[in-house]
Amino acid sequence: MTRDPADLTTADYLDGAREMTAANRPYLAHLLAEEAAQRTTDPATAAGIRATFPDPTTTREEID
Repeated sequence: MTRDPADLTTADYLDGAREMTAANRPYLAHLLAEEAAQRTTDPATAAGIRATFPDPTTTREEID
């Protein structure tokens, strides 16, 4: 495991996002996926990452 965040790869951030999704931590998953999307050079890949891990604060439904 690396201690320096600069050493993390796009795949590392995506792995973390998947782990946070499995742990029911959607906001952390979104933040990790956003970092992965920013690190990728292909706009289509970045869009796919963002679509897979949407911002839970904009997709959340309020229940009364």
